[in-house]
Formats: sequence, structure tokens, C-alpha cells
Amino acid sequence: MPQLPFKVHELTVGQLSARSGAAVSALHFYESKGLISSTRTAGNQRRYTRDALRRVAFVRAAQRVGIPLAVIRDALAELPDERTPNREDWARLSEVWRGELDERISQLVELRDRLTDCIGCGCLSLQKCALSNPYDELGEQGPGARRLRVDRGGGPPRTANATGAGATTPDECSTNC
Repeated sequence: MPQLPFKVHELTVGQLSARSGAAVSALHFYESKGLISSTRTAGNQRRYTRDALRRVAFVRAAQRVGIPLAVIRDALAELPDERTPNREDWARLSEVWRGELDERISQLVELRDRLTDCIGCGCLSLQKCALSNPYDELGEQGPGARRLRVDRGGGPPRTANATGAGATTPDECSTNC
């Protein structure tokens, strides 16, 4: 990892990329999403302050544990004067995120354990289909596939029948599918 002289207060996008391990395209993306910010030189080149390194590290660590970028952005926006997150910020946010992650883990474990109940046939109305139709909610609407939408432009939404052939309006599906 290249070292920067301490007297360097602004980093080019290439320097920030090299130091943070994030691709230049990722840094541009983070900037477009409001996660980091830059100033522009007279030649219109991006310059990042050194604290952008900590913000990028914060973003990447949060992403690694599955936190969506929108949630990360909102957390960073709550910091006073858009300051760099510190250890206390991470501890506070990770405590909030821990509950969300535990819930997602629980949902994934349940899906994994019920995976054998879904045979992937596409009927989407099996009573035990935990993946596409939990609790057979779609079966109450009548026979045929209910989530396979075919948009033909204009008119009411159309639903392909279970074989994928033809299309009917949702009302027609209860009698024709």
C-alpha cells in the first residue's frame, strides 16, 4: 500500500483508490450516492480530503456485513457537520444494524430449511412453497401462475399461464389458466 507524505492533505482519486483498496469506479459510485465527497481543481480533477479514507473504510466494512448503501448513507448523513465516523459512531450504528442482521439471518435460515418444499416448477401455488408463495397466498386467487407477468404494452397487466404460453388478463386467468 503506497504511503502518502503527511503533508499531503488532498488525495487524487488514484491515491484514494490505492490507499483504500476500492476501485476508482467504486469511489465515483460512492461519490454519486453521497457517501464521500470531493472538490475540484482548476483542471476539474477530483480531490479528496484524507478523511475520505476513513469514510471509505466505514462504507466497505458496513457493506461486507450486508448493510445497504442507502442505510449507510443515511447513517453518515446523521453525523454532525458530515464529520468522519469514529469508533463510537461505529459501535452505536453496529448495535442498531445487529438486530437487522439477526433478522435477515433468521429469515435465510428459515428459507434454507424450507428449500426442499419448493420444486421450482413455476406453478407458484403449492401450499408448501416457502420461496415463491408462502402460506399459499396466491392459491386463494384461483388456479394458474400469478406472478409471471407478461407486459405486452398498453391495456391491463397480463399474466402468462402456468406453461408460459399465451397470456390472459388476471380476470380471465381464474377460468382459463
